[in-house]
Amino acid sequence: MDDLLAQLRASAEPTRLRLLSLCGRGSFCVSDLCGILGQSQPRLSRHLKLLVEAGLLERMPEGANVFFQLPADADLARQILARLPEDDPLLAADRRAAARLAAERARAASDAFRRHGADWDEMRALELPAAEIESALLQALPERLDRLLDIGSGTGRLLEILAPRCAGALGVDASREMLALARARLAERGLSHCSVRQADMYRLPLPDAGFDAVTLQMVLHYAEDPAAALAEAARVLRPEGLLLIVDLAPHARADLLGRHAHRWPGFDDAQMAGWLGAAGCALRTARSIDGPLAVRLWLAERQPVSIPVPSR
Repeated sequence: MDDLLAQLRASAEPTRLRLLSLCGRGSFCVSDLCGILGQSQPRLSRHLKLLVEAGLLERMPEGANVFFQLPADADLARQILARLPEDDPLLAADRRAAARLAAERARAASDAFRRHGADWDEMRALELPAAEIESALLQALPERLDRLLDIGSGTGRLLEILAPRCAGALGVDASREMLALARARLAERGLSHCSVRQADMYRLPLPDAGFDAVTLQMVLHYAEDPAAALAEAARVLRPEGLLLIVDLAPHARADLLGRHAHRWPGFDDAQMAGWLGAAGCALRTARSIDGPLAVRLWLAERQPVSIPVPSR
């Protein structure tokens, strides 16, 4: 009962309700929230501290910034938000300011990518059949998922197409520019049950067995150590959870290793099955999608961990 009372007390204040309403629609850092609400950083930091301590918000460090969002298990926060009037003038003004901020952030991220010549839409750059790949991915995964993790989420496209199937979804990426684009995409489409955060795929800041499915789309060919990346992905999967990998099949395009900084010239089934087996997963299916470069889709299942029974 103490936890419930702490959450009710923390939420019973106008500014904190506004913060909850905003963070229920996406992730924001303190400077974002200061700009939207028109309040000082020290004042908002105190409110945010109370909300985090009560478990109504969670902090997501990202470089010099900290983003705030609803935790996956913030049931009371979501019940409170469901009772807030959508037509409240103050909340509506906050939503408009947040939409403007998301658009500016996406434009700034896109400009940064253009200035540095980064080719962030790899499927387009390689002329891969994106529609066919997405269709195959949807066919491989169940119609309903509780928690999904997308490793190397990039601009958030995979989170967007899988959002209708998920109760909650998280994307992780090492690039802040990618995360800015992904946050803008999710906010524009109202996908408040999807979020992104900065993370290293070799050291995910996530608990064991926390997800029903993990996806890695066009990620492993950049990895220095694909086996380690798959082992970490398997760690956060629940027993019998699904690991879906979409990547290039073996190819002879040496230019991709230089111009696109690929570390691996595609993967074959034996290679992938070996890495998956070492990670405690069993390969269930594999299929190809034809195009200028053949793309391979591997679906694996996390094997239950057997506990030896001591002999008498």
